[in-house]
Amino acid sequence: MKRSAGILLPITALPSPWGVGTLGGAARDFLDFLQQSGQSYWQILPICPTGYGDSPYQSFSSFAGNPYLIDLEDLAEKGLLRREEYAQLRWESQPGRVDYGLLYCNRGKVLRLAAARLLQSGSAAFGQFCARQAGWLENYALFMALKEENGGAPWTEWPDALRRREKTAMEQAVRRLAGEVDYWKAVQYLFFSQWEELRAQAARRGISIIGDLPIYAALDSADVWGNPTQFQLDEDLRPVWVAGCPPDGFSATGQLWGNPLFAWDRMEQEGYRWWIGRIARQLEIYDVLRIDHFRGFEAYYAIPAGDDTAAGGHWVPGPGIGFFQAVEKALGRQNIIAEDLGFLTPGVRKLLADTGFPGMKVLQFAFDSRDTGSGYLPHCYPRNCVVYTGTHDNDTICGWMQNASCEDVKKAVEYLRLNPQEGYHWGMMRSVWASVGDLAVIQMQDLLGLGSEGRFNTPSTLGGNWTWRCPSDCFSPELAARLHHEMELYQRLPGQL
Repeated sequence: MKRSAGILLPITALPSPWGVGTLGGAARDFLDFLQQSGQSYWQILPICPTGYGDSPYQSFSSFAGNPYLIDLEDLAEKGLLRREEYAQLRWESQPGRVDYGLLYCNRGKVLRLAAARLLQSGSAAFGQFCARQAGWLENYALFMALKEENGGAPWTEWPDALRRREKTAMEQAVRRLAGEVDYWKAVQYLFFSQWEELRAQAARRGISIIGDLPIYAALDSADVWGNPTQFQLDEDLRPVWVAGCPPDGFSATGQLWGNPLFAWDRMEQEGYRWWIGRIARQLEIYDVLRIDHFRGFEAYYAIPAGDDTAAGGHWVPGPGIGFFQAVEKALGRQNIIAEDLGFLTPGVRKLLADTGFPGMKVLQFAFDSRDTGSGYLPHCYPRNCVVYTGTHDNDTICGWMQNASCEDVKKAVEYLRLNPQEGYHWGMMRSVWASVGDLAVIQMQDLLGLGSEGRFNTPSTLGGNWTWRCPSDCFSPELAARLHHEMELYQRLPGQL
Protein backbone atom coordinates (compact mmCIF):
# COMPACT_ATOMS: atom_id res chain seq x y z
CA MET A 1 0.00 0.00 0.00
CA LYS A 2 1.55 3.29 -1.11
CA ARG A 3 1.41 6.52 0.89
CA SER A 4 -2.13 7.73 0.31
CA ALA A 5 -5.35 8.99 1.90
CA GLY A 6 -9.07 8.33 1.95
CA ILE A 7 -12.38 9.30 3.51
CA LEU A 8 -14.70 7.16 5.63
CA LEU A 9 -18.33 7.79 4.67
CA PRO A 10 -21.08 5.14 4.87
CA ILE A 11 -23.27 4.99 1.77
CA THR A 12 -26.38 5.50 3.92
CA ALA A 13 -24.95 8.89 4.96
CA LEU A 14 -24.88 10.32 1.44
CA PRO A 15 -27.41 13.07 0.73
CA SER A 16 -30.51 12.23 -1.34
CA PRO A 17 -34.20 13.19 -1.42
CA TRP A 18 -35.28 9.62 -0.70
CA GLY A 19 -34.51 9.19 2.99
CA VAL A 20 -31.15 7.44 2.77
CA GLY A 21 -27.93 7.57 0.79
CA THR A 22 -27.92 5.38 -2.30
CA LEU A 23 -25.70 4.13 -5.11
CA GLY A 24 -26.90 6.91 -7.44
CA GLY A 25 -26.08 10.52 -8.22
CA ALA A 26 -24.83 11.59 -4.80
CA ALA A 27 -22.41 8.65 -4.71
CA ARG A 28 -21.04 9.72 -8.09
CA ASP A 29 -20.75 13.30 -6.82
CA PHE A 30 -18.78 12.04 -3.84
CA LEU A 31 -16.43 10.14 -6.15
CA ASP A 32 -15.82 13.43 -7.98
CA PHE A 33 -15.09 15.10 -4.64
CA LEU A 34 -12.63 12.35 -3.70
CA GLN A 35 -10.80 12.74 -6.99
CA GLN A 36 -10.72 16.55 -6.78
CA SER A 37 -9.43 16.46 -3.20
CA GLY A 38 -6.55 14.09 -3.98
CA GLN A 39 -7.94 11.01 -2.25
CA SER A 40 -7.24 7.42 -3.30
CA TYR A 41 -9.76 5.51 -1.15
CA TRP A 42 -13.41 5.56 -0.17
CA GLN A 43 -13.99 3.50 2.99
CA ILE A 44 -17.56 2.38 3.62
CA LEU A 45 -19.38 0.22 6.16
CA PRO A 46 -20.91 -3.18 5.33
CA ILE A 47 -23.42 -2.95 2.46
CA CYS A 48 -25.40 -6.02 3.48
CA PRO A 49 -29.12 -5.89 4.46
CA THR A 50 -29.60 -4.52 7.96
CA GLY A 51 -31.52 -6.46 10.60
CA TYR A 52 -32.40 -5.78 14.23
CA GLY A 53 -31.33 -2.32 15.37
CA ASP A 54 -30.55 -1.25 11.78
CA SER A 55 -26.88 -2.06 12.31
CA PRO A 56 -24.84 -3.07 9.25
CA TYR A 57 -23.03 -5.45 11.61
CA GLN A 58 -26.23 -7.43 12.28
CA SER A 59 -27.32 -8.51 8.82
CA PHE A 60 -29.71 -11.02 7.30
CA SER A 61 -26.88 -12.11 4.99
CA SER A 62 -23.11 -11.77 4.63
CA PHE A 63 -23.45 -12.00 0.86
CA ALA A 64 -26.51 -9.92 -0.10
CA GLY A 65 -26.76 -6.19 -0.78
CA ASN A 66 -28.92 -3.73 1.17
CA PRO A 67 -32.15 -2.93 -0.75
CA TYR A 68 -32.30 0.51 0.89
CA LEU A 69 -29.20 1.54 -1.06
CA ILE A 70 -30.76 0.96 -4.49
CA ASP A 71 -31.16 4.31 -6.22
CA LEU A 72 -34.74 4.98 -7.33
CA GLU A 73 -33.89 7.65 -9.89
CA ASP A 74 -31.46 5.31 -11.66
CA LEU A 75 -34.24 2.70 -11.78
CA ALA A 76 -36.54 5.30 -13.31
CA GLU A 77 -33.95 6.13 -15.98
CA LYS A 78 -33.85 2.45 -16.93
CA GLY A 79 -37.64 2.35 -17.26
CA LEU A 80 -38.22 0.18 -14.20
CA LEU A 81 -40.02 2.92 -12.23
CA ARG A 82 -42.09 6.01 -12.90
CA ARG A 83 -41.17 9.04 -10.84
CA GLU A 84 -44.69 9.53 -9.53
CA GLU A 85 -44.49 6.03 -7.99
CA TYR A 86 -41.91 7.15 -5.43
CA ALA A 87 -41.69 10.96 -5.44
CA GLN A 88 -44.95 11.44 -3.53
CA LEU A 89 -44.08 9.08 -0.70
CA ARG A 90 -42.80 10.32 2.64
CA TRP A 91 -39.15 9.44 3.08
CA GLU A 92 -37.93 11.58 5.98
CA SER A 93 -39.20 12.46 9.44
CA GLN A 94 -36.18 14.60 10.35
CA PRO A 95 -33.77 16.35 7.96
CA GLY A 96 -30.30 14.86 7.98
CA ARG A 97 -31.36 11.58 9.63
CA VAL A 98 -32.31 8.18 8.26
CA ASP A 99 -35.77 7.03 9.39
CA TYR A 100 -35.50 3.26 9.03
CA GLY A 101 -39.16 2.81 9.94
CA LEU A 102 -40.25 4.88 6.93
CA LEU A 103 -37.80 3.05 4.70
CA TYR A 104 -39.17 -0.30 5.84
CA CYS A 105 -42.72 0.79 5.06
CA ASN A 106 -42.12 2.48 1.72
CA ARG A 107 -39.00 1.16 0.03
CA GLY A 108 -40.36 -2.36 -0.43
CA LYS A 109 -43.53 -1.07 -2.12
CA VAL A 110 -41.49 0.76 -4.72
CA LEU A 111 -38.97 -2.03 -5.27
CA ARG A 112 -41.77 -4.51 -5.91
CA LEU A 113 -42.89 -2.38 -8.87
CA ALA A 114 -39.36 -2.30 -10.29
CA ALA A 115 -38.79 -6.01 -9.67
CA ALA A 116 -42.07 -6.94 -11.37
CA ARG A 117 -41.06 -5.01 -14.50
CA LEU A 118 -37.63 -6.60 -14.48
CA LEU A 119 -39.10 -10.09 -14.20
CA GLN A 120 -41.63 -9.38 -16.96
CA SER A 121 -38.85 -8.19 -19.27
CA GLY A 122 -37.23 -11.61 -19.49
CA SER A 123 -33.81 -10.02 -18.92
CA ALA A 124 -30.97 -12.32 -19.95
CA ALA A 125 -28.62 -10.40 -17.65
CA PHE A 126 -30.86 -11.21 -14.68
CA GLY A 127 -30.76 -14.92 -15.51
CA GLN A 128 -26.98 -14.82 -15.81
CA PHE A 129 -26.69 -13.06 -12.46
CA CYS A 130 -28.84 -15.70 -10.76
CA ALA A 131 -26.73 -18.48 -12.25
CA ARG A 132 -23.43 -16.87 -11.20
CA GLN A 133 -24.55 -16.13 -7.64
CA ALA A 134 -26.66 -19.25 -7.04
CA GLY A 135 -24.32 -20.45 -4.27
CA TRP A 136 -25.68 -17.83 -1.86
CA LEU A 137 -28.61 -16.26 -3.72
CA GLU A 138 -30.95 -19.28 -3.67
CA ASN A 139 -30.60 -19.68 0.10
CA TYR A 140 -30.94 -15.95 0.80
CA ALA A 141 -34.00 -15.46 -1.41
CA LEU A 142 -35.81 -18.41 0.16
CA PHE A 143 -34.84 -17.20 3.64
CA MET A 144 -36.34 -13.76 2.99
CA ALA A 145 -39.48 -15.24 1.43
CA LEU A 146 -40.00 -17.48 4.45
CA LYS A 147 -39.34 -14.57 6.80
CA GLU A 148 -42.09 -12.59 5.04
CA GLU A 149 -44.43 -15.58 5.22
CA ASN A 150 -43.77 -15.86 8.95
CA GLY A 151 -44.51 -12.21 9.69
CA GLY A 152 -40.87 -11.18 9.91
CA ALA A 153 -40.15 -13.60 12.77
CA PRO A 154 -36.56 -14.87 13.14
CA TRP A 155 -35.96 -18.31 11.66
CA THR A 156 -35.52 -19.71 15.18
CA GLU A 157 -39.28 -19.18 15.65
CA TRP A 158 -40.42 -20.77 12.36
CA PRO A 159 -42.18 -24.15 12.21
CA ASP A 160 -39.78 -26.87 13.25
CA ALA A 161 -39.56 -28.51 9.82
CA LEU A 162 -38.42 -25.22 8.28
CA ARG A 163 -36.06 -24.40 11.12
CA ARG A 164 -34.37 -27.74 10.55
CA ARG A 165 -34.55 -27.44 6.75
CA GLU A 166 -36.25 -30.82 6.36
CA LYS A 167 -36.28 -31.89 2.74
CA THR A 168 -40.04 -32.11 2.19
CA ALA A 169 -40.73 -28.81 3.93
CA MET A 170 -38.03 -27.08 1.89
CA GLU A 171 -39.29 -28.46 -1.41
CA GLN A 172 -42.82 -27.35 -0.59
CA ALA A 173 -41.59 -23.87 0.38
CA VAL A 174 -39.69 -23.47 -2.88
CA ARG A 175 -42.85 -24.25 -4.87
CA ARG A 176 -45.21 -22.27 -2.63
CA LEU A 177 -43.06 -19.15 -2.54
CA ALA A 178 -41.64 -19.20 -6.07
CA GLY A 179 -42.92 -15.71 -6.82
CA GLU A 180 -41.50 -14.24 -3.61
CA VAL A 181 -38.19 -15.98 -4.17
CA ASP A 182 -37.98 -14.42 -7.63
CA TYR A 183 -38.71 -11.01 -6.12
CA TRP A 184 -35.82 -11.23 -3.67
CA LYS A 185 -33.50 -12.41 -6.43
CA ALA A 186 -34.59 -9.47 -8.57
CA VAL A 187 -33.85 -7.01 -5.75
CA GLN A 188 -30.33 -8.39 -5.46
CA TYR A 189 -29.84 -8.09 -9.20
CA LEU A 190 -30.94 -4.44 -9.06
CA PHE A 191 -28.56 -3.76 -6.17
CA PHE A 192 -25.48 -5.39 -7.64
CA SER A 193 -26.11 -3.94 -11.10
CA GLN A 194 -25.95 -0.47 -9.57
CA TRP A 195 -23.02 -1.45 -7.36
CA GLU A 196 -20.92 -2.63 -10.30
CA GLU A 197 -21.70 0.58 -12.19
CA LEU A 198 -20.59 2.66 -9.20
CA ARG A 199 -17.44 0.63 -8.71
CA ALA A 200 -16.56 1.10 -12.38
CA GLN A 201 -17.08 4.85 -11.96
CA ALA A 202 -14.74 4.78 -8.96
CA ALA A 203 -12.07 2.91 -10.91
CA ARG A 204 -12.21 5.47 -13.73
CA ARG A 205 -11.49 8.18 -11.15
CA GLY A 206 -8.64 6.22 -9.56
CA ILE A 207 -10.62 5.57 -6.37
CA SER A 208 -10.41 2.21 -4.59
CA ILE A 209 -13.25 1.11 -2.32
CA ILE A 210 -12.46 -0.27 1.13
CA GLY A 211 -15.24 -2.61 2.24
CA ASP A 212 -15.96 -3.96 5.69
CA LEU A 213 -16.55 -7.58 6.69
CA PRO A 214 -18.07 -8.17 10.15
CA ILE A 215 -16.37 -11.15 11.75
CA TYR A 216 -19.63 -12.58 13.09
CA ALA A 217 -22.91 -13.47 11.40
CA ALA A 218 -26.23 -12.50 12.95
CA LEU A 219 -28.23 -15.36 14.47
CA ASP A 220 -31.27 -14.36 12.41
CA SER A 221 -29.55 -14.67 9.05
CA ALA A 222 -29.49 -16.81 5.97
CA ASP A 223 -25.87 -17.58 6.92
CA VAL A 224 -26.74 -19.37 10.16
CA TRP A 225 -30.05 -20.85 8.98
CA GLY A 226 -28.40 -22.26 5.85
CA ASN A 227 -25.18 -23.42 7.52
CA PRO A 228 -25.99 -24.38 11.12
CA THR A 229 -23.08 -26.82 11.43
CA GLN A 230 -20.64 -23.91 11.06
CA PHE A 231 -21.79 -22.42 14.37
CA GLN A 232 -21.87 -23.42 18.04
CA LEU A 233 -25.55 -24.41 18.23
CA ASP A 234 -27.19 -27.07 20.37
CA GLU A 235 -29.41 -29.91 19.14
CA ASP A 236 -32.38 -27.53 19.06
CA LEU A 237 -30.37 -25.09 16.88
CA ARG A 238 -30.04 -22.54 19.69
CA PRO A 239 -26.72 -20.80 20.44
CA VAL A 240 -24.62 -22.32 23.21
CA TRP A 241 -22.14 -19.45 23.41
CA VAL A 242 -22.44 -15.94 21.97
CA ALA A 243 -20.01 -13.18 21.05
CA GLY A 244 -19.07 -9.97 22.81
CA CYS A 245 -16.27 -8.15 24.62
CA PRO A 246 -15.29 -8.31 28.30
CA PRO A 247 -15.70 -5.46 30.79
CA ASP A 248 -13.06 -2.73 30.48
CA GLY A 249 -12.53 0.95 31.14
CA PHE A 250 -15.20 1.82 28.60
CA SER A 251 -17.94 -0.52 29.87
CA ALA A 252 -18.30 -2.03 33.34
CA THR A 253 -20.36 -4.96 32.02
CA GLY A 254 -18.65 -5.40 28.65
CA GLN A 255 -20.38 -5.62 25.29
CA LEU A 256 -22.94 -8.38 24.63
CA TRP A 257 -23.28 -8.71 20.84
CA GLY A 258 -25.25 -11.94 20.92
CA ASN A 259 -23.95 -13.43 17.66
CA PRO A 260 -23.50 -17.21 17.63
CA LEU A 261 -19.86 -18.24 17.74
CA PHE A 262 -18.18 -20.25 15.01
CA ALA A 263 -17.49 -23.96 15.32
CA TRP A 264 -13.84 -23.40 14.47
CA ASP A 265 -12.78 -27.04 14.95
CA ARG A 266 -15.39 -28.22 12.46
CA MET A 267 -14.54 -25.39 10.08
CA GLU A 268 -10.87 -26.37 10.15
CA GLN A 269 -11.75 -29.99 9.34
CA GLU A 270 -13.65 -28.72 6.30
CA GLY A 271 -10.77 -26.52 5.18
CA TYR A 272 -12.60 -23.34 6.22
CA ARG A 273 -14.84 -23.81 3.19
CA TRP A 274 -17.59 -21.45 4.36
CA TRP A 275 -15.20 -18.69 5.38
CA ILE A 276 -13.19 -18.88 2.16
CA GLY A 277 -16.40 -18.54 0.14
CA ARG A 278 -17.44 -15.59 2.28
CA ILE A 279 -14.14 -13.75 1.85
CA ALA A 280 -13.96 -14.59 -1.85
CA ARG A 281 -17.35 -12.94 -2.41
CA GLN A 282 -16.27 -9.81 -0.51
CA LEU A 283 -13.13 -9.54 -2.61
CA GLU A 284 -15.27 -9.66 -5.75
CA ILE A 285 -17.16 -6.62 -4.45
CA TYR A 286 -14.39 -4.46 -2.93
CA ASP A 287 -10.84 -3.43 -3.83
CA VAL A 288 -9.64 -3.67 -0.22
CA LEU A 289 -11.31 -5.59 2.61
CA ARG A 290 -11.25 -4.52 6.27
CA ILE A 291 -11.87 -7.54 8.49
CA ASP A 292 -13.67 -6.50 11.67
CA HIS A 293 -12.57 -7.70 15.14
CA PHE A 294 -9.32 -9.26 13.93
CA ARG A 295 -8.33 -10.19 17.49
CA GLY A 296 -11.17 -12.74 17.46
CA PHE A 297 -9.06 -14.95 15.19
CA GLU A 298 -6.35 -15.21 17.85
CA ALA A 299 -8.78 -15.64 20.77
CA TYR A 300 -12.48 -14.89 21.02
CA TYR A 301 -14.64 -13.99 23.99
CA ALA A 302 -17.38 -16.56 24.66
CA ILE A 303 -20.42 -15.62 26.74
CA PRO A 304 -22.99 -18.19 27.89
CA ALA A 305 -26.14 -17.82 25.77
CA GLY A 306 -28.89 -16.29 27.84
CA ASP A 307 -26.64 -14.09 30.00
CA ASP A 308 -27.79 -10.49 30.39
CA THR A 309 -24.28 -9.01 30.27
CA ALA A 310 -20.85 -9.96 28.97
CA ALA A 311 -19.33 -10.20 32.45
CA GLY A 312 -19.58 -14.00 32.65
CA GLY A 313 -17.60 -14.75 29.50
CA HIS A 314 -14.13 -16.19 29.01
CA TRP A 315 -11.45 -16.23 26.32
CA VAL A 316 -11.11 -19.21 23.96
CA PRO A 317 -8.26 -19.76 21.46
CA GLY A 318 -9.21 -18.90 17.88
CA PRO A 319 -8.03 -20.51 14.63
CA GLY A 320 -4.86 -18.41 14.46
CA ILE A 321 -2.46 -18.14 11.54
CA GLY A 322 -3.62 -21.47 10.08
CA PHE A 323 -6.89 -19.84 9.08
CA PHE A 324 -5.21 -17.05 7.14
CA GLN A 325 -2.78 -19.47 5.53
CA ALA A 326 -5.74 -21.50 4.28
CA VAL A 327 -7.41 -18.36 2.92
CA GLU A 328 -4.24 -17.25 1.13
CA LYS A 329 -3.68 -20.73 -0.30
CA ALA A 330 -7.21 -20.72 -1.73
CA LEU A 331 -7.45 -17.10 -2.87
CA GLY A 332 -3.89 -15.82 -3.17
CA ARG A 333 -2.46 -12.76 -1.45
CA GLN A 334 -5.19 -10.14 -1.03
CA ASN A 335 -5.54 -6.52 0.05
CA ILE A 336 -6.80 -6.90 3.62
CA ILE A 337 -6.82 -4.48 6.56
CA ALA A 338 -6.97 -5.96 10.06
CA GLU A 339 -9.20 -4.15 12.57
CA ASP A 340 -6.87 -4.88 15.48
CA LEU A 341 -8.48 -2.55 18.01
CA GLY A 342 -9.55 -3.53 21.51
CA PHE A 343 -7.80 -5.75 24.06
CA LEU A 344 -4.50 -6.64 22.38
CA THR A 345 -2.19 -9.33 23.70
CA PRO A 346 1.27 -10.40 22.50
CA GLY A 347 -0.53 -13.22 20.68
CA VAL A 348 -2.70 -10.79 18.72
CA ARG A 349 0.32 -8.66 17.81
CA LYS A 350 2.20 -11.74 16.65
CA LEU A 351 -0.75 -12.87 14.52
CA LEU A 352 -0.91 -9.44 12.89
CA ALA A 353 2.82 -9.55 12.17
CA ASP A 354 2.60 -13.09 10.80
CA THR A 355 -0.18 -12.16 8.38
CA GLY A 356 1.59 -9.01 7.23
CA PHE A 357 -1.73 -7.16 7.16
CA PRO A 358 -1.76 -3.46 8.03
CA GLY A 359 -3.43 -2.81 11.37
CA MET A 360 -5.33 0.28 12.52
CA LYS A 361 -4.21 3.25 14.61
CA VAL A 362 -6.86 5.58 16.06
CA LEU A 363 -5.54 8.94 17.18
CA GLN A 364 -8.30 9.56 19.73
CA PHE A 365 -7.24 6.44 21.64
CA ALA A 366 -3.76 7.91 22.17
CA PHE A 367 -5.17 10.50 24.57
CA ASP A 368 -7.90 8.49 26.29
CA SER A 369 -6.82 7.88 29.88
CA ARG A 370 -9.06 4.79 30.00
CA ASP A 371 -6.78 3.14 27.43
CA THR A 372 -3.48 2.36 29.14
CA GLY A 373 -1.61 1.41 25.96
CA SER A 374 0.68 3.92 24.26
CA GLY A 375 0.72 2.37 20.80
CA TYR A 376 -1.71 4.94 19.42
CA LEU A 377 0.65 7.92 19.77
CA PRO A 378 1.91 8.88 16.29
CA HIS A 379 5.59 8.49 17.18
CA CYS A 380 4.86 4.77 17.73
CA TYR A 381 3.26 4.09 14.32
CA PRO A 382 4.80 1.67 11.82
CA ARG A 383 4.52 2.44 8.11
CA ASN A 384 2.37 -0.64 7.50
CA CYS A 385 -0.81 0.67 9.12
CA VAL A 386 -3.98 2.66 8.47
CA VAL A 387 -4.29 5.79 10.60
CA TYR A 388 -7.60 7.36 11.67
CA THR A 389 -8.58 10.26 13.89
CA GLY A 390 -11.59 8.10 14.79
CA THR A 391 -13.79 5.42 13.28
CA HIS A 392 -17.57 5.05 12.95
CA ASP A 393 -17.63 3.89 16.61
CA ASN A 394 -15.93 7.06 17.87
CA ASP A 395 -17.24 10.51 18.59
CA THR A 396 -16.21 13.17 16.07
CA ILE A 397 -13.04 15.10 16.81
CA CYS A 398 -14.96 18.20 17.87
CA GLY A 399 -17.33 16.05 19.92
CA TRP A 400 -14.41 14.31 21.60
CA MET A 401 -12.80 17.64 22.43
CA GLN A 402 -16.06 18.75 24.01
CA ASN A 403 -16.80 15.57 25.96
CA ALA A 404 -13.43 14.07 26.92
CA SER A 405 -11.85 14.81 30.28
CA CYS A 406 -9.93 18.07 30.63
CA GLU A 407 -6.72 16.10 31.23
CA ASP A 408 -7.15 14.06 28.04
CA VAL A 409 -7.86 17.15 25.94
CA LYS A 410 -4.89 18.99 27.45
CA LYS A 411 -2.61 16.07 26.59
CA ALA A 412 -3.85 16.06 22.97
CA VAL A 413 -3.42 19.82 22.61
CA GLU A 414 0.11 19.72 24.01
CA TYR A 415 1.29 16.63 22.13
CA LEU A 416 -0.16 17.67 18.76
CA ARG A 417 0.41 21.42 19.23
CA LEU A 418 -3.21 22.09 18.31
CA ASN A 419 -4.33 25.59 17.42
CA PRO A 420 -7.93 26.39 18.43
CA GLN A 421 -8.09 29.30 15.97
CA GLU A 422 -8.09 26.99 12.95
CA GLY A 423 -10.24 24.38 14.69
CA TYR A 424 -8.93 21.45 16.68
CA HIS A 425 -10.22 19.06 14.02
CA TRP A 426 -7.82 20.40 11.38
CA GLY A 427 -4.86 20.02 13.70
CA MET A 428 -5.76 16.41 14.53
CA MET A 429 -6.42 15.53 10.90
CA ARG A 430 -3.09 17.10 9.92
CA SER A 431 -1.34 14.91 12.48
CA VAL A 432 -2.86 11.84 10.84
CA TRP A 433 -1.82 12.96 7.36
CA ALA A 434 1.69 13.81 8.60
CA SER A 435 2.19 10.41 10.24
CA VAL A 436 4.35 7.69 8.69
CA GLY A 437 1.34 5.38 8.28
CA ASP A 438 0.90 4.35 4.66
CA LEU A 439 -2.82 5.15 4.57
CA ALA A 440 -4.63 7.95 6.41
CA VAL A 441 -8.44 7.86 6.55
CA ILE A 442 -10.62 10.68 7.88
CA GLN A 443 -14.34 10.60 8.71
CA MET A 444 -16.39 12.99 6.58
CA GLN A 445 -17.93 14.41 9.76
CA ASP A 446 -14.47 15.53 10.89
CA LEU A 447 -13.75 17.24 7.58
CA LEU A 448 -16.99 19.15 8.11
CA GLY A 449 -16.03 20.08 11.67
CA LEU A 450 -19.16 18.56 13.20
CA GLY A 451 -19.70 17.95 16.90
CA SER A 452 -21.35 14.95 18.54
CA GLU A 453 -24.47 15.50 16.41
CA GLY A 454 -22.42 13.91 13.62
CA ARG A 455 -21.50 10.77 15.56
CA PHE A 456 -22.48 7.68 13.60
CA ASN A 457 -22.56 5.00 16.29
CA THR A 458 -22.19 4.68 20.04
CA PRO A 459 -21.34 1.03 20.85
CA SER A 460 -23.56 -0.88 23.29
CA THR A 461 -26.48 1.52 22.81
CA LEU A 462 -29.77 1.18 20.93
CA GLY A 463 -31.58 3.98 19.15
CA GLY A 464 -30.22 6.92 17.18
CA ASN A 465 -27.28 5.02 15.69
CA TRP A 466 -26.51 4.60 11.97
CA THR A 467 -28.76 7.56 11.09
CA TRP A 468 -26.48 10.56 10.42
CA ARG A 469 -26.44 11.96 6.88
CA CYS A 470 -24.36 14.56 5.04
CA PRO A 471 -25.78 17.99 4.22
CA SER A 472 -26.56 18.30 0.52
CA ASP A 473 -23.89 20.98 -0.05
CA CYS A 474 -21.00 19.35 1.81
CA PHE A 475 -18.91 18.24 -1.20
CA SER A 476 -17.86 21.80 -1.95
CA PRO A 477 -15.05 22.87 -4.32
CA GLU A 478 -13.56 24.95 -1.49
CA LEU A 479 -13.25 21.96 0.84
CA ALA A 480 -11.87 19.82 -1.99
CA ALA A 481 -9.21 22.44 -2.77
CA ARG A 482 -8.16 22.74 0.87
CA LEU A 483 -7.97 18.99 1.24
CA HIS A 484 -5.98 18.67 -1.99
CA HIS A 485 -3.45 21.16 -0.65
CA GLU A 486 -3.02 19.10 2.53
CA MET A 487 -2.51 15.95 0.48
CA GLU A 488 0.17 17.66 -1.59
CA LEU A 489 1.86 19.02 1.55
CA TYR A 490 2.04 15.58 3.20
CA GLN A 491 2.80 13.70 -0.04
CA ARG A 492 -0.41 11.67 -0.10
CA LEU A 493 -1.57 12.60 -3.61
CA PRO A 494 -2.02 9.69 -6.04
CA GLY A 495 1.30 9.04 -7.77
CA GLN A 496 3.14 11.68 -5.73
CA LEU A 497 5.63 9.18 -4.31
